[in-house]
Amino acid sequence: MIVAQSPMGAWQPDTIPWQEIDPAGTRYALLEGSRERAGAAFSYAFFIPAGFWDPPHWHTADARIFVARGTLRLAYADRMDPANAEAYPTGSYLLVPAHARHFDGALEDTLIFGTAIGPWSTHYVDAARRPSAGTPKAP
Repeated sequence: MIVAQSPMGAWQPDTIPWQEIDPAGTRYALLEGSRERAGAAFSYAFFIPAGFWDPPHWHTADARIFVARGTLRLAYADRMDPANAEAYPTGSYLLVPAHARHFDGALEDTLIFGTAIGPWSTHYVDAARRPSAGTPKAP
């Protein structure tokens, strides 16, 4: 008889080891890899509480996003206008291209999983904006 074992590096939505929690309620966990190392893949989880909107920003690498719970709202724009954000419900998969200016948020608690290749940083259109949880400092 073969006994099934839980694979190393497996996470479930309710057992994610959150490493950063922002006062606004966003949460971030680096699940594996390194976002600082050039050419290195990494995976992360990001929780967006109901009503939170992250203003226009861009990343230095492509992000591949899977919506695990809730509905992610996202639009490509330099100015935040939640009415123009498209809804991506549970089960959606998105490719957010490097350097694409966008904003995102949620009307309900939402959990996404993402993968990208380092080095990774986030740049806000309004540099004075306080970043959400897990936002690596821009060089």
